[in-house]
Amino acid sequence: MKYVLVTGGVVSGLGKGVTASSIGVVLKGCGLRVTSIKIDPYLNTDAGTMSPFEHGEVFVLDDGGEVDLDLGNYERFLDVTLTRENNITTGKIYKSVLEKERRGDYLGKTVQVVPHITDAIKDWIESVAAIPVDGKDAPADVCVIELGGTVGDIESMPFIEALRQLSFSVGQDNFCLIHVSLIPVIGVVGEQKTKPTQHSVRELRALGLTPHLLACRSAQPLLENTKDKLSRFCHVPAGNILNIHDVPNIWHIPLLLRNQNAHTTILKQLDLLSIATPPHLQEWTEMAETYDNLTNSVSVVVRIAMVGKYVGLPDSYLSVVKALLHACIACSLKPSIDWIAASDLEDDSATSTPEAHASAWETLRNAACVLVPGGFGDRGVGGMILAAKYARENKVPYLGICLGMQISVIEFARSVLGLERADSTEFDGATPNPVVIFMPEGSRTHMGSTMRLGSRRTLFQTPDCVTSKLYENSEYVDERHRHRYEVNPDVIGQLEDAGLKFVGTDESGKRMEILELPGHPYYVGVQFHPEFKSRPGRPSALFLGLILAATGKLESYLNRHQNGSK
Repeated sequence: MKYVLVTGGVVSGLGKGVTASSIGVVLKGCGLRVTSIKIDPYLNTDAGTMSPFEHGEVFVLDDGGEVDLDLGNYERFLDVTLTRENNITTGKIYKSVLEKERRGDYLGKTVQVVPHITDAIKDWIESVAAIPVDGKDAPADVCVIELGGTVGDIESMPFIEALRQLSFSVGQDNFCLIHVSLIPVIGVVGEQKTKPTQHSVRELRALGLTPHLLACRSAQPLLENTKDKLSRFCHVPAGNILNIHDVPNIWHIPLLLRNQNAHTTILKQLDLLSIATPPHLQEWTEMAETYDNLTNSVSVVVRIAMVGKYVGLPDSYLSVVKALLHACIACSLKPSIDWIAASDLEDDSATSTPEAHASAWETLRNAACVLVPGGFGDRGVGGMILAAKYARENKVPYLGICLGMQISVIEFARSVLGLERADSTEFDGATPNPVVIFMPEGSRTHMGSTMRLGSRRTLFQTPDCVTSKLYENSEYVDERHRHRYEVNPDVIGQLEDAGLKFVGTDESGKRMEILELPGHPYYVGVQFHPEFKSRPGRPSALFLGLILAATGKLESYLNRHQNGSK
């Protein structure tokens, strides 16, 4: 196995995940099979209990793993299916070591960070790297490892030491280290400063790791004298200093790396030049250029109202944003996401923050479609219900995901069935009309990994429904879930008699997965998260349906596909 390690210095948030994903794309373009591992040095076992404000979205894998959003980047860029083991955390490592200690596996030895924790890290990396993630049988050729945080963080020290040992044990021909660092420009002089990177590389070298390449993040392309200075003081050849400057969209990053011959340097370091081909990135070039053309031209703009509770941090809905982008590009449309804080739509905000209230409603009314994504807790629920009601009554295309589906059920029960106190027991445990209830198998005492998680099958109950047609008339669909509440089976009959149709259920037939409102241009709610499996060039069917409906093209699209043409 060949390893490419990506570390970061100076500050967090430099884009190590996108850089690691892009390196994988370029190597894959050279004909190599690539897998990825993300190391998060925090003590949490996984990302499941983290606030979206703290850490961005929680990405869900097929096997139910709740992981860092960078694994979503890996899956989208590399078109692979990762497992929960591809995300290593300090919590997982210490838990596994402590379980071994309790079993007596260490035969009475004193359990220490070195060698026991570091050995556990190395063993985990080597075993996970051998798991194929691209649908083929044999292990991949290259494993790209991203070490989260910044070099020098106290919590990442055991991982740095383990990776130092790994580089020594696998040999120099099987290990390539790429250090991502920041080149800031300070003051009016506009000089590119190399000192932060020098200090970062010095710290890395003091810990026993020497970078083979530097990936320098900057607003503008690096000047030649900046490269020369970095080369001299960081002991990295000038040709191995890559510049990842700001680009119009992240699909340019693999092209940026290829244009600087990053693949040649990496392949040479890993002794893979003899089996690799020149990088084939035609599809990436076309995608990047298509997006640029849409952004720069007078293309039709589709306005999407995103009504959520975490809108202050767009990374909270990263996969939803990417899925909307994939769908818009497939329709040759320019996406314009209008973020609406759900609480701003509520009646209370009309008195407390009248300007925000008026602005939120104006934005909602100007949107071509409405999307209510997933979330937890009761904050902003009133605003989401109002958004769902507005979309239903005014025949504006609507997609409700997870909580968004439950919101549409609550709104329908209140407005159409006349059950004024209809609610979810998540928000009102004493509601006389619980239309959304806690799942029987859920845990009320533990939060982590106690939800319905991962890929589950949804069976279509009728072939003559919009969602089945969007999924190419399939009898079922496998999508990823993350929820602990569901539509109350006892009220399904009542809701359906009033016009709301549940067209998809789980295999038992009792758990509602997809709802539609016949006669509406596009009113769809799904209990699963279709955004997690959307890919560039292969958009999620339901996001595509939303964008097509927003532009009045859904019916003609479905008719074309019904007739067997594309």
